[in-house]
Amino acid sequence: MSGSVSIVLLIPRYLMIMGFALLAIYFFKEDGGMTQIEVTRTDFETILPHLITRYVPAGLAGLLLAGLLAAFMSTFASTVNAAPAYIVNDIYLKYINPQASVKTQICSSYIISVAVVVISTVIGFFLKDINEIFQWIVGALFGGYIAANVLKWHWWRFNGEGYFWGMTAGVLAAIVMKFTVPDAWVLHFFPVLFGVSLIGCIAGTYSAPPTDEETLINFYPRVRPWGWWKPVEEKALVRYPHIQPNRNFKRDAFNVAIGIVWQCTLTIIPMYLVVREQLGLWSSIALLLVTTLILRKTWYKPLYKEEARYNEEMKQLK
Repeated sequence: MSGSVSIVLLIPRYLMIMGFALLAIYFFKEDGGMTQIEVTRTDFETILPHLITRYVPAGLAGLLLAGLLAAFMSTFASTVNAAPAYIVNDIYLKYINPQASVKTQICSSYIISVAVVVISTVIGFFLKDINEIFQWIVGALFGGYIAANVLKWHWWRFNGEGYFWGMTAGVLAAIVMKFTVPDAWVLHFFPVLFGVSLIGCIAGTYSAPPTDEETLINFYPRVRPWGWWKPVEEKALVRYPHIQPNRNFKRDAFNVAIGIVWQCTLTIIPMYLVVREQLGLWSSIALLLVTTLILRKTWYKPLYKEEARYNEEMKQLK
């Protein structure tokens, strides 16, 4: 499914993006846009509205705007719906009012949803441009987000406290960086934020006892993660000797690398098509075909065999 989404999403998206980028270049050079360059330099978001109103026919412009609004609403709705779920389930019910009725939970969700929308709108008024907040999200928030979400799968000792303190340390460091580091340097501080979050993860993990051993032993046969799971793996194999641990780390890591190249070609091909760069276009298509064949052999075909074996092992587990 992920591969299908990439094909359906990336090619039309970058056909449109590259087309508008070329129109923007024309706008600046030939269409009198140079008179507005001082304004546009400080607000690149003015380019797209100008191009839509000037170059896109009325019917197609309406369809394009409807698509852009739909894309915005899908992202916006998922965020607004996710926020109350996290806050109500993980904070309100756990620490504030564990006996809350269903009606109270629903009302709390409504209040939190409205609060998220209002706060987000207020923050939006103080942003200079989209690139500013996007760089902060990618360079700062992701740096404080990755460590906890990687360790939770690959380290048996990691627990809820480690996740909480890792995320907290990373987010707080990202907020501090927002007000102390120039925007141009945000991406360069990614390793620093990752390190701060990693320290928070490790310190938080060892500040509390490990997850219940029975929970870990029951978890391992169902997921069989990579990484530092040796103590749990040994105990799980004693209880379930018929299961086979995951020994395909090198193959899976290779598939990830090939998959990244495959997905990048889906982005580059429509760009080369729009600019009519024949060498780059055919080279990218050839690379796409080669990586597709590799993934078919090293990833897609083994899935059937491994799925059948896994299902048999899980039947015995039950």
